[in-house]
Amino acid sequence: MATYVFRGELFEEEDGRWGALIGCLPGCATWGYSREEAVDALQEAAELVVDDRLAHGESIELMGGAAESDDVVTVSIKV
Repeated sequence: MATYVFRGELFEEEDGRWGALIGCLPGCATWGYSREEAVDALQEAAELVVDDRLAHGESIELMGGAAESDDVVTVSIKV
């Protein structure tokens, strides 16, 4: 099993919704009505993106640096 840890970027929109993305995974972006909902949606999106990229033989680029514990998304994929 391979485990990937990504730094999520979360931001509150003007209408109160929360946006979430992983900068080093292009196309991995989502939103939620609350911060928690956005983090949950980002977790699911990251799992789908990583699984799809690995299935197509693409590499996964990891973003270095420390991340706050609330902003970390961990993806474990059976290889």
